[in-house]
Amino acid sequence: MSRSLLRSLTIAGVVGLTGCGPGLSQSPPQFLPITAQWCLAGPPPVRCIQLEVPRGERQYAMGLQLRPPLPPLRGMWFPYVPPAVARFWMHRTPEPLDMLFIRDGRVIALQSPARPCMNLPCPSYGPDTPVDGVLELAAGQAAVLGITVGTPVRITPLPGATPSAPAPD
Repeated sequence: MSRSLLRSLTIAGVVGLTGCGPGLSQSPPQFLPITAQWCLAGPPPVRCIQLEVPRGERQYAMGLQLRPPLPPLRGMWFPYVPPAVARFWMHRTPEPLDMLFIRDGRVIALQSPARPCMNLPCPSYGPDTPVDGVLELAAGQAAVLGITVGTPVRITPLPGATPSAPAPD
């Protein structure tokens, strides 16, 4: 995503507040292709989390709304270029999630679990410091995988993966 688009999304208050874009109230859930992964450091077997990566304002705003539970080793990665303060909520997200807030290649904050919120107002989560990205997993996966504040993070694009196209506005 372009730096100027991300900056304007952040200024508009859309990025990170899943579900607050125009025309989203009647939208079906989105299922994006897996275009990146995070392979956790540690002894074998290697455990890699397969990641959907939204692009464009609409995909960021939809996030995991109305989605069934994520399976183990699956997640959604919201990159921020440049780093920004990110506040995420669970509006219209029926399954609890673990939210990992990442800066400089490390988890700097962890919300586990972030509880579903089908009706407004909903609480928002995130540190008051800029992050490079937010990673969402099924609730409890951070603990199962041994992810804590300080865990190193290296998100890599998958070879040959075509990023999802920006959603039409």
